[in-house]
Amino acid sequence: MKKTKIVTVLMVAATMVLSGCGMAGQQTMGNILSGAANGETLGNVIASVIGATKVTQKDLIGTWKYSQPGCAFTSDKLLAQAGGEVVAADIKSRLAPYYQKVGVKSSNTSITFNNDGTFAATIAGKKFSGNYTYDEATSKITLQGLLLSINCYAKKNVGGMAILFESSKLLTLLQTMAALSGNAQLQGIGDIAKSYDGLRVGFDMK
Repeated sequence: MKKTKIVTVLMVAATMVLSGCGMAGQQTMGNILSGAANGETLGNVIASVIGATKVTQKDLIGTWKYSQPGCAFTSDKLLAQAGGEVVAADIKSRLAPYYQKVGVKSSNTSITFNNDGTFAATIAGKKFSGNYTYDEATSKITLQGLLLSINCYAKKNVGGMAILFESSKLLTLLQTMAALSGNAQLQGIGDIAKSYDGLRVGFDMK
């Protein structure tokens, strides 16, 4: 497919996605359309639409380190996915300052999945470990530790993996790990997530 045709499809898809997002979505239109012309963003969109392969149990095994905020939409419709991934580039840039303020960075946030069903994570410098189960059909990971039990979702990215949460679950994780209950930065993360239906947020890992 030619690049001009792809960009046209993305513009239509973005309009469809943003039509249900209210003012917050409308304000991102300029960033979305300019982002669609960016080579890296366009490549990620194409990969998501035509290369949306399931994450297997084997794919999870190893140590994954935080690289940037992550997000994805839950819709399986082709245009919604394409539009959603373009919107995601803007959402990630808006989440980044909040992540920095709550202390999430590449040097102190990671997760290791082991073959024996155990995991060891560090979130903003705080340790979290226990057992995990993985459902390949839904890409759902259940993390069970002493501090809390929480569900998240795995998504393949170009060159890495995203670990994504329902927004309320991510806030619970950050509050528990960093003792940030009531923190204004967490409220900002929640506000961004609430602006979009079917959005999961979390961490892009490498």
